[in-house]
Amino acid sequence: MLSRRGALLLAAGGLAQLSLPPAAPPAPAARPVDRRAEVAAALAERARSAPPWAGLPVAEAGYRNLVLGAAGGERVTAAADLAVRIAGYDEHPVVYPRRIGLVRAGDGWRVEREESASGPPAPWDFGPLRSSPGAHCLVVGPAAGPDQAELVAVGDRAVPAVTEVWGGAWPERLLLERPATEEQFARLLEGDPAGWTGMAAVTVAAPGAPWHTPADRVLVNPEAYGRLSGFGRQVVVTHEATHVATRADTRAWTPLWLSEGVADWTAYRDSGRGPQQIAPELARDVAAGKLPAALPADRDFAAGATGIAQAYEQSWLACELIGRTHGPQRLVAFYRAIGAADGQGEDRERRTDRLMRRELGVGLAEFTRLWLEQVAALKG
Repeated sequence: MLSRRGALLLAAGGLAQLSLPPAAPPAPAARPVDRRAEVAAALAERARSAPPWAGLPVAEAGYRNLVLGAAGGERVTAAADLAVRIAGYDEHPVVYPRRIGLVRAGDGWRVEREESASGPPAPWDFGPLRSSPGAHCLVVGPAAGPDQAELVAVGDRAVPAVTEVWGGAWPERLLLERPATEEQFARLLEGDPAGWTGMAAVTVAAPGAPWHTPADRVLVNPEAYGRLSGFGRQVVVTHEATHVATRADTRAWTPLWLSEGVADWTAYRDSGRGPQQIAPELARDVAAGKLPAALPADRDFAAGATGIAQAYEQSWLACELIGRTHGPQRLVAFYRAIGAADGQGEDRERRTDRLMRRELGVGLAEFTRLWLEQVAALKG
């Protein structure tokens, strides 16, 4: 039994406890910063605002496969694939691996620099762009560059000329990129500028696009192209447009003399020019007693190769022989038969011989003999 004093003390203690303010609840733990989500949000905003590729008719753009690298307080590095699809020209996005540096800006991040991580640079890496649409083509070049109307007109004439020969199974559109300088042209090809001095244009497959899609680009060398006559410019662009149109029919085992030959043959078709005018370098060699012994090998077409002009002219003459002797439709059928063949179990020469016999009724050795007669006839 508690004494009165004990009861009073207990009561007093209880009152004292009841009069204390309630204890504050524990502070919630700070949420960890999701830096990856923040960076992804910054890149998504960059893709939406499209500052790098302003001037292009972009249908969609976005960064994929984000990987964060080193972080140093207010800065972070990242790697990502930038996928960009140009409206009306790309069925699949073109993929550019990028290396990105970001700096913290307020509650988020801002891109401070972006560059190619591997492969060729993006066209906008050289500066702001401008695009000029035509009826059948789109020309892309530097915003401060020359007027693009002439190249648009050349592209618009090339597309129907190619369709007349190869039909309408291809998309019948052409995307031409003309950088500001030859050095930029070479960088887009990841090559030495010295090796591309005489090359006016090259067709390349857009990076990241699935095989057999129309995401080809024709890269125009501004300096070599600028030195050509109007006729020469048309031949070059029609030649490259033929490569775009025949991409689905071209395989690794298609001889380059055939693929380059049909492109030149299409470009010169109905030009009204004779062999001496179309093959002047080869004609000079023949006049000097320098005749080829065989159809051009693939290595003869390498950038900077000695005699590359003659290789193209020889290839044109071979395809001109087929077209003149058997008709344009048989030349097209032969080309497509080579591309449709099984690439396994048969070397290129035997495959070409077999399909030439089937489509043209003549074997490779006999065709080469007939072609060499045409070469010799260039002597006049």
